[in-house]
Amino acid sequence: MRRVRVLVFFTLWLSCLCLSPLLGACRSRVERVYVSAEQSGEVVVVDPHSAQVIARVPVGKRPRGLKLSHDASELYVALSGSPIAGPNVDASKLPPADRAADGVGVIDLKQTKLVRTLGAGQDPESFDLSHDGRALYIANEETAELSKLDLASGKITQRITVGKQPEGVSVRPDGDVVYVACEDDDVVVAVDTRTGAIVSRIPTGKRPRAIGFSADGKHAYVTNELDASVTVLDTGDQRVIATIPIAEADAPVQRPMGIARSLDGRRLYVSTGRGGAVAQLDANANKLERLIRPMGSRPWGIALSPDGKRLYTANGPSNDLTILDLATGERRQVAIGGSPWGVVSTLQ
Repeated sequence: MRRVRVLVFFTLWLSCLCLSPLLGACRSRVERVYVSAEQSGEVVVVDPHSAQVIARVPVGKRPRGLKLSHDASELYVALSGSPIAGPNVDASKLPPADRAADGVGVIDLKQTKLVRTLGAGQDPESFDLSHDGRALYIANEETAELSKLDLASGKITQRITVGKQPEGVSVRPDGDVVYVACEDDDVVVAVDTRTGAIVSRIPTGKRPRAIGFSADGKHAYVTNELDASVTVLDTGDQRVIATIPIAEADAPVQRPMGIARSLDGRRLYVSTGRGGAVAQLDANANKLERLIRPMGSRPWGIALSPDGKRLYTANGPSNDLTILDLATGERRQVAIGGSPWGVVSTLQ
């Protein structure tokens, strides 16, 4: 009997010894929030639990759009050598563009450093990752193009003329179609990812900015900055099926910008720029549930935590990140600096 007890003890000890590295790895995974700072040329790393900046990664000029690789080992960031120009700026008085600064930076998240920069066409701003993770679809604003960048070779394999001032880019969940919001044409252009052919040009509200999808990919949601609305598309028929107004009687005019979806797919969250709020939408009923405000000065980039409990907005003019606890409504502000633009969150 004593020999059996010793054997059992030894077996348990050996099992714990073998499992301890795995258990330690699970315990060591922590959430990190990454914010692109357009004016300072950095991606800023934030610990959302302590609400503190823990690292700053120099990346190049005008970092804006952000996207994680499918395995969350790398972070892609759009870089642009075009001078910053707000609405109604006289372009003739701006400094010349630095085309050598255009590209997509690749950050290794384990090293927390920029490891390479890939060519991405002129003035890349927003982009999305292909379904297989091998390519990026990039909006090139100044050339009215959608570029396909092969990540393995670092080469652009397709350039597709889409419409004036392409901005938001989103690949449908099935990977077959990529949608591009063209600000100056007030349309979303649907492009076949296999052939590069334009499938449809779908009218939206004024100045479409970003595109989100339902979990099943059957519906797309387009934020319209100058219409204070979200256009709902049927992605099968490529047609508009609803328009959701974003307004409340006692609130300032809302300017819908970025969009994020809750984990259960029942809600959408839309940052409203100069409106200073986040619009919470019922994705099933296609209606506004409430405006969450104040959120910061001109919230633009928006993301949810991996567990869906916290909402983040990047607020350019106030140079900070808002952390919102969706259950309690508690808000915390993290000083970022450098005009925050985009935001993503992941476990590391």
